[in-house]
Amino acid sequence: MATPTITNEHLAKAITYSQYRDMIDKLLAENKTTGTNHSEDMVEYTRMNMHRMRRVEKTVLEDDLIQVLLSVQTKMVWVVLTEAWCGDAAQNVPAIVKFADASPLIEVKLLLRDENPEVMDAYLTNGGRSIPKLIALDAETLEVLGTWGPRPEPAQQLFLDLKAQNVPYQEFAEKLHGWYAKDKTRTLQQEFICLISKWSELTAPADMSVARCS
Repeated sequence: MATPTITNEHLAKAITYSQYRDMIDKLLAENKTTGTNHSEDMVEYTRMNMHRMRRVEKTVLEDDLIQVLLSVQTKMVWVVLTEAWCGDAAQNVPAIVKFADASPLIEVKLLLRDENPEVMDAYLTNGGRSIPKLIALDAETLEVLGTWGPRPEPAQQLFLDLKAQNVPYQEFAEKLHGWYAKDKTRTLQQEFICLISKWSELTAPADMSVARCS
């Protein structure tokens, strides 16, 4: 069996969402953010992200997603690579944590991207270190069940389209975060209904029926 990319050592140093929020608060009090770039722009992005995170934390889960979460039979660990200055992380990580909180068998552990390059480089998106990136593990074996990230599919397509058009950053950010504001995590929830069903199928006993996504 191949050595897992994410080891127990990684999990031991990973932090909870509550610890992540506390860390960001402390860094902002010192006009800093996560990582090594503490420029005024990066700190301001982080301040805006705190507002976004507080909004997303109020997400109401759809009944279909709750049912799928409650159907999980095997313990999973969702490892999420993130950074405080990342707008996509602010829009998605709080919702992902809320999803996991609805299941007694799913735990979220956060790793900072720039402190864990060996993990990040194993889960690149189109060759880039895009975050947030979620890696779902079987809690017992650390087998990788699947991944998600860095953003819901329609947002990813919007990102690629805007990037191809060389849209100025301010317009780029407004359109992307405007999509998030209108979507209100609905697409993310639908994607996770499908993903959790697939991940559960990989760990379910052979005689157990698992909901399939269309």
